[in-house]
Amino acid sequence: MGYRTILVHCDASPRVAHRLAIAVELAKRHDAYLVGVHIQEPFEAPAMFDGTSAMGNFYSVFDETAKANLAAAKAAFAKAAKGAELTTEWRSEEGYVDSRLAVHARYADLMVLGQRDPGAPSAVPLDLPETMALSTGRPILVVPHIGAPAEPAKTVMLCWNASRESARAASDALPLLHAASKVIVLCVDARSSTYGHGAEPGADVAGWLVRHGVKVTVQRDVAADADVGNVILSRAADHDVDLIVMGLYGHSRLREMVLGGASRTLLASMTAPVFVSH
Repeated sequence: MGYRTILVHCDASPRVAHRLAIAVELAKRHDAYLVGVHIQEPFEAPAMFDGTSAMGNFYSVFDETAKANLAAAKAAFAKAAKGAELTTEWRSEEGYVDSRLAVHARYADLMVLGQRDPGAPSAVPLDLPETMALSTGRPILVVPHIGAPAEPAKTVMLCWNASRESARAASDALPLLHAASKVIVLCVDARSSTYGHGAEPGADVAGWLVRHGVKVTVQRDVAADADVGNVILSRAADHDVDLIVMGLYGHSRLREMVLGGASRTLLASMTAPVFVSH
């Protein structure tokens, strides 16, 4: 079991090297076909444009910037893949990144994206990871904008609440869970019920993972007055977690994103890569 096709989004951000290093390492580990994709958003005239000849100047600047961004993204992909002995493919096209990238992602096993740095200018939508997870049916590995080691995750935290989304995330992440030295199943505010957690929350999924050869421990926690997302981040720091796996909750309608609180907190404040699936 493994990821046979891995897609990585390549923009012109200086931080693209962080996600490329992880994508290359994953592709090497799984002997995967690595695809780099660059999407250039189309030219849009300024909202207050009055129709004068200045339009040519606006477009000229846009065109030069677009060509420079494409060249930078392509060079970063080539540099990251050089010497890795991988089969790679480079793709670039014009369109809206959230819609065009989703089409490419549907023909991959895993997509690697970067968390956008809120302090840096970027044409990439802030909610791109959420949009991709909710619209593609594919798992997304989000790399923090501060970077992360490219080595395989040794300690992984699986956030488990016995829902369809968490089951989907656990299944999609099995190759990473199997390769980890330790997997912590974290259950926050879990209550036993006939339709969710069993008599011992976390025990059922732990048994399933053990049958897949995964090394598992279960931790139960209480959020109390804290947000569940902050509890997850705190426990991830306590255990020096290399990767957080969780189901993404929410839906997208008319480009308005509605997410669960834990998902929103993790994707905004992550300090380790987050693997999400819907």
